[in-house]
Amino acid sequence: MPKILFVIPTLDRCGAEKQLTLLATGLPRDEFAVEVCALTRGGPYERDLQTAGIPVTVIGKRLKVDPVAAWRLRRAIRQARPDIVHTWLFAANSYGRAVARRCGVPIIVASERCADQWKGTSERVVDRWLAATTDAIVVNSEAVRRFYESAGFDTKKLVLIPNGVAIAAPPAGDRAAVLAELGLPADARVLGYVGRLWPQKRVQDLIWATELIKNIKPNVFTVIVGDGPDRDALVEFSQKVAIDDRVRLVGPRDDAARLMAVMDVVVQPSQFEGMPNSVMEAMAAGLPVVASNIPGNDELVIDGETGFLVPVGDTKLLAARINRLLDEPDLSRRLGEAGQTRVRDQFGVEKMVQSHVQLYRDLAVGKHLTPRG
Repeated sequence: MPKILFVIPTLDRCGAEKQLTLLATGLPRDEFAVEVCALTRGGPYERDLQTAGIPVTVIGKRLKVDPVAAWRLRRAIRQARPDIVHTWLFAANSYGRAVARRCGVPIIVASERCADQWKGTSERVVDRWLAATTDAIVVNSEAVRRFYESAGFDTKKLVLIPNGVAIAAPPAGDRAAVLAELGLPADARVLGYVGRLWPQKRVQDLIWATELIKNIKPNVFTVIVGDGPDRDALVEFSQKVAIDDRVRLVGPRDDAARLMAVMDVVVQPSQFEGMPNSVMEAMAAGLPVVASNIPGNDELVIDGETGFLVPVGDTKLLAARINRLLDEPDLSRRLGEAGQTRVRDQFGVEKMVQSHVQLYRDLAVGKHLTPRG
């Protein structure tokens, strides 16, 4: 039975971490043994993995260049003796692949989850150096594949496996109770954002749109679920434009689906993405989405059919599209239902897991892998 060791920076409640957890817990246990290594720290998904019987090791990386963490990771890999090391995101892709290669791991797989425009020369050099001895690089969207193709990566190594999302009934609950918990009136029209608070996410654009819409809809509010380095700046901006009474930054939540159930429109105004989980989850819940018209988002949202796309930074059009959905409940319902059908048919968790299973099988055959005892 081949053993897979997943390596990822953290197990925070974020997109890549969720996809890893869905994959690790969904792999057939009669075919694969699975362990997870968090390079920097654990997080909420650590509990989910352990509940599923998957061992988790936390390395405790502290520095950008951390030889102690590299030594601990080498020890963890030697103890686990994996047949496959599958790394996720830049830090784990860097440390994980370099150490796995030194440990003689037969198969090395990396995951690139975003069109990482932030990467500078040094990061791109590291990526290309490690790609030479990587057996496959999983990308989650055409946008990410094109980004790494343009960076000079071997196209034969880039394997497209879209993110997966579960279609589930909205959590049972009392809308009035959730609104009251958030300090919102019973007649509130709720705009929502779920995700990390990074500058690239441009959550400030949603706050601007809220300020515009409130002038014609005094009962509009925005609920922002998540955390990140932009949180303080968003609080300050909300106060600066005198909209803080309409904005709720509720932090990271284990019950994001419960909060999403009271949202009328979900907004995703990012500057760049891979394949955003928040958009997929909103569509899976049957909610209309207004998103920035960027690679990644446009693979999920078909403008005018499953939601609306607007140019990055166009807050007036963003507000106009949101306002239209609030004004036209039949349109809102139709777009939400079409979005739900789209993710159910094309982006299910089972399809994502099976695509990885086939990749691991093909790599094992190609390497004539004999599982280690």
